[in-house]
Amino acid sequence: MPNIKPYDRKKAVDYATVWAYFRNPHYLDFSNLGGDCTNFCSQCLYAGSGVMNYTPVYGWYYISANNRTPSWTGVNYLYNFLVSNKTKGPFATETDVTKMEPGDIIQLGNSARGFYHSLVVTDIEGAPSIDTIYISTHTDDYYNRPLYTYQFEKIRFLHIEGVYK
Repeated sequence: MPNIKPYDRKKAVDYATVWAYFRNPHYLDFSNLGGDCTNFCSQCLYAGSGVMNYTPVYGWYYISANNRTPSWTGVNYLYNFLVSNKTKGPFATETDVTKMEPGDIIQLGNSARGFYHSLVVTDIEGAPSIDTIYISTHTDDYYNRPLYTYQFEKIRFLHIEGVYK
């Protein structure tokens, strides 16, 4: 079993604060290639974890636009990586809204498309709920947008538990 270190939520949120309305030139902007939301969330996760998982296909890493895993930019691939990762990088538990903290990931979906949008939690005012959580995201860029302003049929909450070193 690998060693576990804490996930640095402040670094993840600080990264989202700086880059919510801009693009980090070290990463390709996927806005016109299906969306940049999960790419942005992965960048925030990396800022808070400092560890990538270089396992081909099923890991979680970004070296370049053509050398990355599907989990870096794909909504469902990121979900699958986070909830099943047992070797290196961040790992998460799917939970309910009351367990959300800044730096965690929320994914939205509907019956037609399944889960299609990833958001990073950047603020919570009071006890975590749909009405008190604020998110930041890319594609349609937002910083501290109230979660309750989104329309969705499905929602899942990913609480980052830690980082395998």
